[in-house]
Amino acid sequence: MIQKDKGAWAWVPILYFTQGLPYVLVVTVSVILYKKLGVSNEDIGLYTSLLYLPWVLKPLWSPFVDLKSTKRNWFLGTQLLISLALFGVALAIPTNMFFVSTLACFWMAAFASATNDIASDGYYMIGLTQKKQSFFVGMRSTFYRLAMVTGEGLIVVMAGYLETKYGDNGKAWSVTMAAAAFLMLALTLSNFLVTPKYESSAAIKISKPAGFLSVFTTFFQKPGIGIALAFILTFRLGESQLVKMAAPFLLDTPDKGGLGYSTEQLGTIFGTAGVIFLSIGGILGGVLISRDGLKKWMLPMILSINLPNVLYAVLAMTQTDNIVAVTITVIFEKFGYGFGFTAFLMYLIYIAEGQSKTSHYAIATGFMALGMMLPGMLSGFMQKWLGYEAFFIWVVIAALPAIFLLKFISYPPDFGKKTNATNE
Repeated sequence: MIQKDKGAWAWVPILYFTQGLPYVLVVTVSVILYKKLGVSNEDIGLYTSLLYLPWVLKPLWSPFVDLKSTKRNWFLGTQLLISLALFGVALAIPTNMFFVSTLACFWMAAFASATNDIASDGYYMIGLTQKKQSFFVGMRSTFYRLAMVTGEGLIVVMAGYLETKYGDNGKAWSVTMAAAAFLMLALTLSNFLVTPKYESSAAIKISKPAGFLSVFTTFFQKPGIGIALAFILTFRLGESQLVKMAAPFLLDTPDKGGLGYSTEQLGTIFGTAGVIFLSIGGILGGVLISRDGLKKWMLPMILSINLPNVLYAVLAMTQTDNIVAVTITVIFEKFGYGFGFTAFLMYLIYIAEGQSKTSHYAIATGFMALGMMLPGMLSGFMQKWLGYEAFFIWVVIAALPAIFLLKFISYPPDFGKKTNATNE
């Protein structure tokens, strides 16, 4: 059996960059793609939010990832499938039925990406000792976030440049998605080369759950699980709507209530200020929870993920297209997301503690995805009904249920401290 922790400095960054890239392409970049190809906000909000469904449903097949084959085989296979699905998007864009065809390819990528998440997280737990799992969590989170900003930053900048060069948005996005597919293929090959075959038959046997149904019964028998799930479902109630309509708001023309930014400008802001402050927020959040525990920082982190939404409401009310004001808004949003989401992930890790940790974590993140999907589906209709100004005010108000539920959830005050051994 290969010794645990071997080569972790090489494979942890690549594995989690590969986990983050397809997620951001499916969930965020698809929104910008469809906006630039003339799809309405209502359809964008509804259909791209339905792409969250595989992450909602992934608990249903997470035990199979534990029971069948190795997690390394699972993530390599699903990463290859994601590459093929992205090539499918590129080929489908120039067709007459591009919307249905590209959605089908994004659906394939979404299911493969959700399965890749399960396998990658499971491999992380098997491949590293308890001490190293805690040590590498910052690197894991940072490279996941870097992948997300690569998607909504560099890849969107590329699309914007090609839109200007070709004068044809369809051709520009087709070439861009083909490039993203090649990048995904290169990452898959890299993971094949750098990830050791940790999983001996003994390790696989130990990691298997007791039974398929027991995974679900033990999860729903956890103390206080009802309040916990309500908190998980409402934690991102505002953000889930903002993330769907922020890009359309910046891209829409002023007569529609937007700011009239170009695709390239949008990608540049997200890819520069966005990547820097998202990373700073995430790293700082991890350091503070590691130092003080989750309890001290839960409320400040919930506020940090929601208060920046006020700035979008101000932009919509003033209709300012000043680049400094927009960049500051993005800086606060990205920093707040990186900082605040750390607390949410730590709470999900706490919920998953105990037997069948891999599958229970998949169930918890499935409910997290449901909390993103359902409000996101309605976001386009809400924006159309309210207009951008009132919509962003509503997004700010949507933070209140999670803040109210905070006093009813329970967890150890020092959970997440450096002295505590965690698997995330």
